[in-house]
Amino acid sequence: MVELSLERALHRPLEDRNCAIMRHVRIFGQMEPPSAVPGQVARLLFAAEKTMTHIDGAEAEQSASQPKMGALPVVAYVLLWFPLSSETFIFREVVQLMARGLPVRAYTMYGKSLSGCSEEMRKFTGPVERMGVGGTVRILRAFIRALSRNPLKVWGLMRKGFFHRMRNMESLGENLWCFMAGFLLAELCVRDGVKLIHSPWANGPATASWVASRLTGIPFAFTGRAGDIYPEDGLLREKSADALFIRTNNHANVSWLRKFCPAGQEYKVHAIYNSLTFTPKGQCAVSMRPPYRLLAVGRFARTKGFPDLLSAMARLQRENVPVSLTLVGNGRWRLKLMGMRDRLGLKNIVHMPGFIPHDQICGYMLDHDMLIMPSVVHSNGDRDGIPNVIMEALSHRMPVIATDVCGISEVIINGETGLLTPQRNPRALADAVRHMVEDREHASRMAEAGRARVEKMFDRENNITALLRLYVDESRHYWSHSGGQTGSSAEDDIPAAMKAGAAGHA
Repeated sequence: MVELSLERALHRPLEDRNCAIMRHVRIFGQMEPPSAVPGQVARLLFAAEKTMTHIDGAEAEQSASQPKMGALPVVAYVLLWFPLSSETFIFREVVQLMARGLPVRAYTMYGKSLSGCSEEMRKFTGPVERMGVGGTVRILRAFIRALSRNPLKVWGLMRKGFFHRMRNMESLGENLWCFMAGFLLAELCVRDGVKLIHSPWANGPATASWVASRLTGIPFAFTGRAGDIYPEDGLLREKSADALFIRTNNHANVSWLRKFCPAGQEYKVHAIYNSLTFTPKGQCAVSMRPPYRLLAVGRFARTKGFPDLLSAMARLQRENVPVSLTLVGNGRWRLKLMGMRDRLGLKNIVHMPGFIPHDQICGYMLDHDMLIMPSVVHSNGDRDGIPNVIMEALSHRMPVIATDVCGISEVIINGETGLLTPQRNPRALADAVRHMVEDREHASRMAEAGRARVEKMFDRENNITALLRLYVDESRHYWSHSGGQTGSSAEDDIPAAMKAGAAGHA
């Protein structure tokens, strides 16, 4: 029986073969004495060892940083849009994972949104399946098929997720759409042989991932970052309970996310930083010559604290500090910020060029003296995580002033890698600017220390390796311990009717 089991393992599809083989290797590796291992089994183990070092007939070069797991599992990335101009860090993450050999497939709840995307993002040729309004009929058909297969399961899902109270109407609409899209996502994941469903956000996309996972048995996970987990999403507790693991991109979020995990499952939360999104095109000179040029970059949203920055600029103007500010970005607060700028008499020193594509931000950083990031925590708990623009500025050796919010203090050590101020304090922001311009040497030292810190914390090699290991290890562990046979594929545990529905999407 043992020989037959191992021989069958050798003939499994490549992506499942290694997991099954490893199970036998662990079993026989514990047998003493070695002679207790039957000769036929020993020969099969030797063949297995050779099999695990070859992929499609070519020897696999396994570096120390690459998970030694043979073929890698197909991972679904579930988002609202992909690529998206404001989510370059997710785009870069997908590209880097694919470069490591991880088969990543993107599934979006909405249609295309390429406005403002870099040329590289526009030319992305990886697999992307988009739903959007055009997918409404497909979504409804998938829902009907699921309802006919298992009405009790679908009704249970709807009671638990569809009618759940959300924090606002926008969140409710997104969640309802993504909940329904999850039925189609389930069939697409079966069709594409997905082994792990991952949402880079904890809100609507994670809801779709949760539904697809509950229907298929394919494990799902999500990343919690900022406004998607603050304040608590209406389904965050349910999704946390069922998730295979939860990733966050800063340590400040770990204790918060653990609150939503069932008792004894707090271990599911993993902190892995984002990676630097681009290679710096130069280093800031930190010239600090008047007029001093300040830069702020971000969405014009309630968590960015830009009204406080405008108030600080008005104070600096009254104190005759020769400064100018370039406020880059766009969003629903644009008219409000422009009106405030004009009322404060700052039109001549505060320039608002609108949205700038990510690949052009480098030039702005090299042309300015410092970055200001005045983030705030909204009254409902909404906040930033670690704004990517901070690490991007420091990677250019640009001095940074920021508020002590959420994970920012993990990067900005006050007086060492930048200056931290309390949130909602324009006077403190103005004082920090004065310190920077009056002590160029200190500003330069902090910028250099900040550059070294972000190069270490947000190193692409280290963080992508950690993320790849998390996906591979958790996925393999799940399938090797699932109710099916060790190393079974997702297909083995999915109802035949679900497979039939998936076949219709081929």
